[in-house]
Amino acid sequence: MNRPETTEKNLKTEHKSGVEMDEALVKIKTRALSVYYGATQALKQVDMDIKKQAVTALIGPSGCGKSTFLRVFNRMNDMIPDTRLEGKATIDGIDIYSPNINVVTLRRLVGMVFQKSNPFPKTIFDNVAYGPKLNGVTNRSQLEEIVERSLIQAAIWDEVKDRLHRSAMELSGGQQQRVCIARALAVSPEILLMDEPASALDPISTAKIEELIHDLKKEYTIVIVTHNMQQAARVSDYTGFFLLGELIEFDKTERIFEVPKDKRTEDYITGRFG
Repeated sequence: MNRPETTEKNLKTEHKSGVEMDEALVKIKTRALSVYYGATQALKQVDMDIKKQAVTALIGPSGCGKSTFLRVFNRMNDMIPDTRLEGKATIDGIDIYSPNINVVTLRRLVGMVFQKSNPFPKTIFDNVAYGPKLNGVTNRSQLEEIVERSLIQAAIWDEVKDRLHRSAMELSGGQQQRVCIARALAVSPEILLMDEPASALDPISTAKIEELIHDLKKEYTIVIVTHNMQQAARVSDYTGFFLLGELIEFDKTERIFEVPKDKRTEDYITGRFG
């Protein structure tokens, strides 16, 4: 999924909210994106450009389409019966719903971390090595290198390096979540999707996850769903506000939180509803 060469320099895309972004900096793009579960429309004509090596937060009340939008990019919605997608979703300019897209390859490029930490009932080492093994890596020293690198990237190496062959289930919730992040990083993705990754964690563990997100954006494009307004303000560069399946407003995070253009955005972030 290499990016096709840009034929014009300094192309800009303007969102309905007024954000302008150089085309060369766009990693993910949606146009007129709608998703249906049977007769129910979960997303309505969403246009968004997601910048590479930045954090984009998706906010909005429960059931507004945030997680559905997130799952578009690794095609996890495909697993839900009677799901239908209209419009376009591209990564590096490539339509990821094209018939010739290899979904397994796509999911290697687009890692995902879920709300509840979900380590496998295996050792810490085997959790992180799972993806590389599945992809054909069998050399032990290579696996050890991948596991160490991934755990370092996930900021948990120092805490687990002496117990790699103990069960990941013995770890605290925050540690388990960072092992799950390491597992996602082990297959060298380009994009990391995070669906409320800290909602079940204590404040100290949450702070570690937020610090980790800040560090990871130097190498990865990150999209995070969160119900925590303060967290969105702290960790993200851009924020999209969803309501009833519509993208109401998308802008740089400081603008969304300081000078939102839509009153519904202001009402939500100030706690008047949601």
